[in-house]
Amino acid sequence: MLDRNQARRDALVGALKVEGHVPVVVESGVDAARALAVPGLDLLVIDLGIPDVALGTLRAALGPEQSAEPEPLEVVERQHIAQALKFTGGNKRRTAHLLGIARSTLLAKVRKYRLDAGPETPE
Repeated sequence: MLDRNQARRDALVGALKVEGHVPVVVESGVDAARALAVPGLDLLVIDLGIPDVALGTLRAALGPEQSAEPEPLEVVERQHIAQALKFTGGNKRRTAHLLGIARSTLLAKVRKYRLDAGPETPE
């Protein structure tokens, strides 16, 4: 069973192909940066929920002559927590220690930013 986001992505990819585009689906901000380097790029669609997508860097890459506005603190915090969770393999106790915050604070932020990976995630 496809999750809702994957179904949406597949529908978008299908629609773009019908219109003659050659969509490239990537799973990380690093892969997205590589895709931007491909000559002839005529369209860019980004899931801003990808934890390692740095909006400031993206803005600079798309329009280097423009001064990038700083990202909101919540965006940066969400990305940082997501990266820390990924680094610890989802271990919330270890992540909280790494970030220097209480585990209960981390759990509240995980809920706030909807970073729950599901029941298989270690506590």
